[in-house]
Amino acid sequence: MPALVHGPRIAIIGGGIGGLAVGAFLRRAGLTATVYEQAPALAEVGAGLVVAPNAARLLRRLDVMERFLRRAVPLDWGWEFRRWADGTVLSVEKLSGVCERLYGERTYVVHRADLFDTLRTAVPGDWIRLGARCTSVDAGPDGALLGFADGSQVEADVVIGADGVHSVVRGAVAEPAPPEYSGICAFRTVVPAHAAPDFALRPAQTLWLGPGRHFVHYPIGDGSAVNVVAFAPAGDFTDESWSATATIEEFHAEFADWDPRVTDLITAGGVPGRWALLDRAPLRHWSRGRITLLGDAAHPMFPFFAQGAAQSIEDAAVLARCLAASLDDPEQALKQYESARIERTTRLQQASHARRDINHLPDGPEQQARDAALAGSDPLVSNGWIYGHDAEEVSAS
Repeated sequence: MPALVHGPRIAIIGGGIGGLAVGAFLRRAGLTATVYEQAPALAEVGAGLVVAPNAARLLRRLDVMERFLRRAVPLDWGWEFRRWADGTVLSVEKLSGVCERLYGERTYVVHRADLFDTLRTAVPGDWIRLGARCTSVDAGPDGALLGFADGSQVEADVVIGADGVHSVVRGAVAEPAPPEYSGICAFRTVVPAHAAPDFALRPAQTLWLGPGRHFVHYPIGDGSAVNVVAFAPAGDFTDESWSATATIEEFHAEFADWDPRVTDLITAGGVPGRWALLDRAPLRHWSRGRITLLGDAAHPMFPFFAQGAAQSIEDAAVLARCLAASLDDPEQALKQYESARIERTTRLQQASHARRDINHLPDGPEQQARDAALAGSDPLVSNGWIYGHDAEEVSAS
């Protein structure tokens, strides 16, 4: 790791996965930064996520893979699509051995908190300011003045908004655009391994497809638990919050007539989280002067391609590289970063959006055609544009 150099005063707003990732990559590039996190302690909420080869190769370059692998589960099988009513396998893809051959890395599943803890080890503790809720960002010709809830102010040469879907920083670089109601909500729960059927403990990512709904599960925590996330009609529920909950009965009611293996997993889980999926159109620009956005603040996407965290990590790697290469011209660095990233993230936003309708087809001719297409598909190859992408190499070209 290069020695730290005197460079621009970089403020990272948000200490989640994206904020810590960009802090880690800036440190790797020899730059310093301060991470402002509104919570009184660093912690990650949520449940499981997929770390595909495009993100895993970047984690390896941060030299954190040893810690990551203590809790991550390498997948042997992915895209195991099953029919909602009886579990008939529509298609399944072998990942072990094939991912390494095609993309040089495996695909992993992990609890969000474990990925968060991995990234936290790559960011110096004295870079992090807790209990610092940013409330205003006033742009100037040479940076920005940040205002915080406690009345304090900070001047920064570069501001990185990694503050999620409800980003404060976003308002300083883009026109206000209220999200649209998608009509879909997500339920999530974590089932302890001792309460889960053996079927769900396999190192496989399984997706059950049904009318208006789909249900996903895979092991996390080095096999100590099963992550469950399911998507269903939202009705009048519009709360987009990781802390919102439902009852097991509400979750169960959405899938009551599904294969018993699905309903057994729901029953075995604890109180489920529930959040509404709100739709946001891709931004045409996410940088202004010396202020930029990263991750969900820049390009929130439906989770149907499991790339939200991965794209935050890619953003972080590219942004750090661009800033390190243009220390004397941060504004130009942010333009280069946006240019390198916006086409790819927009494409993923659009692909994730389209997948909702495909997954939720009602039984009938279209559903039968979809199932036949799944049986003849090779998603590991057809999605090579996602998994084979090397964000750092592309940004350097």
